[in-house]
Amino acid sequence: MAVATTRNGKAIGYVRVSSEDQNPERQLIGLSLDKIFTDKVSGKDVNRPQLQAAREYLREGDRLFVHSLDRLARNLIDLKTIVTELTGRGVVVMFLKEHLEFTSSEDAMSNLLLSV
Repeated sequence: MAVATTRNGKAIGYVRVSSEDQNPERQLIGLSLDKIFTDKVSGKDVNRPQLQAAREYLREGDRLFVHSLDRLARNLIDLKTIVTELTGRGVVVMFLKEHLEFTSSEDAMSNLLLSV
């Protein structure tokens, strides 16, 4: 089992499936995380209880692991808002499927990759 290491903070996972009968376990398989927040609702907007709880829980130095971009948000505006908010607070956001990592270091390439 891979350990999701962090320097100062915790390794936190966020999982979202669209319905109760979908299996959320496969999204962060193989990672050893300190805490996982799981929503079983549509991703049509950001009003999801566990997403809100994760956003409140995360602190500077933490890493948020998400299976893929579409698990966090379904549209670009929501995605950029969440990632910008979290990285602005010193949280690193990792998307496993896309192999993307976003930090508080704002750069043009990160912005482009988030938008693609």
